[in-house]
Amino acid sequence: MIYHQDINGCIAREPGTTRLSDHAFEDVLKDCSPALNRLRKAYENHELPLLHLPNAGGQLSTAVKLADKIRCRAGQVVVLGTGGSSLGGRTLAALAEDPRGGPGEPQIHFFDNIDPHSLDRLLDRLDLRSTVFITISKSGKTTSTIGQFLICLTAVSKLVGEAALTENFIVITEPGNNPLREYATRLSLRILDHDPDISGRFSVLSLVGQLPAMIVGIDSKAVLAGSQAVLRSTLEARQPRDSEPACGAALAVGLAKKHGVTVNVLMPYCDRLESFALWHRQLFAESLGKNGFGITPINALGTVDQHSQLQLYLDGPPDKMFTFITTDTLGLGKRLEFSLADDPTVDGLYGHAIGDLMAAEYQATAQALIDKGRPVRRFHLDSLTEETLGALLMHFMLEVILAADLLGLNAFDQPAVEHGKSLARHYLGKFK
Repeated sequence: MIYHQDINGCIAREPGTTRLSDHAFEDVLKDCSPALNRLRKAYENHELPLLHLPNAGGQLSTAVKLADKIRCRAGQVVVLGTGGSSLGGRTLAALAEDPRGGPGEPQIHFFDNIDPHSLDRLLDRLDLRSTVFITISKSGKTTSTIGQFLICLTAVSKLVGEAALTENFIVITEPGNNPLREYATRLSLRILDHDPDISGRFSVLSLVGQLPAMIVGIDSKAVLAGSQAVLRSTLEARQPRDSEPACGAALAVGLAKKHGVTVNVLMPYCDRLESFALWHRQLFAESLGKNGFGITPINALGTVDQHSQLQLYLDGPPDKMFTFITTDTLGLGKRLEFSLADDPTVDGLYGHAIGDLMAAEYQATAQALIDKGRPVRRFHLDSLTEETLGALLMHFMLEVILAADLLGLNAFDQPAVEHGKSLARHYLGKFK
């Protein structure tokens, strides 16, 4: 497997913890068999298009050519969108050696909020004539995204004129009649189709996530290869234990049902996975928070959140499962060659690489939680690459799909938020 998932810290070896007993874990794992069979059937019948994205490399050829064109002509790229329309691309682009753009390459910005101060500052900093805006909304009706789009459209048109906007704007939205698509068509802007059967939080492997990533030089084929390896291993699993995502789903559901552990803290010890944790947060929150049930995802970052959250994690309510993601850092980075005179507490630092300290901090945090009886799961990557990130993305998408099946939930809808959208339109009308 491209990554290693260690679940031993979630299985109880003694009473008095919130971990699962071996027996309880095996029971939930057995319940995954029907869920896996339904997943295989959905794959075979093409009922879940997202499962076929790893095989869709050829379909991204148009996106590859477009990305190359943008890299050649754009000074800046701004991705307008929110939620899944932004987080997937942001997660992939974080792998770039320099997402700010190297010599002759565009700098990419993901603008997913509508704070007027921030939007004004961004537009003031950009050379709008050489900026390409990629506007993403699956429904074409997301009011915040349409608001961003209109503001940027107006700013650019004042400089280049309406007829030239086609060089600066690209729209990604589903086929059919929707406000964003109709307006883009009227202005002759380039429109790319968002698959209507893939919801935003599951769209990271589609052009929604891949196009921004390609622009900053990410190898989309390697991302898809990593995701394909995990998908294949799960579809071919003879029993649930042979599927890493099934084991993860069984842990999350079992801990929630048996011990009331309904909070999942995802804590990568790698800055390039900070956006991944945000992507994971949306995936689990919107997919599993239904019908009075929910596994609340919390994004954290090691070592930063050792100094802001660990007191709660160790000494607060025992309602949390902890998922760590690490890479090999031993020996990496600069050496610590100066010691603080006469201070015995830092003597151990001298001569070590900063990566040694990162590894020690992670091991200490994980062990402290284990010693406290908290359920701890660990993912380890030899290195963070396009392939390993693709594998992680597919792992957690399958994990949440299988967890939803175990709970009798639809992982792909979000009915509760529609009322809030309706109210936003109501209040906006009252502000006129």
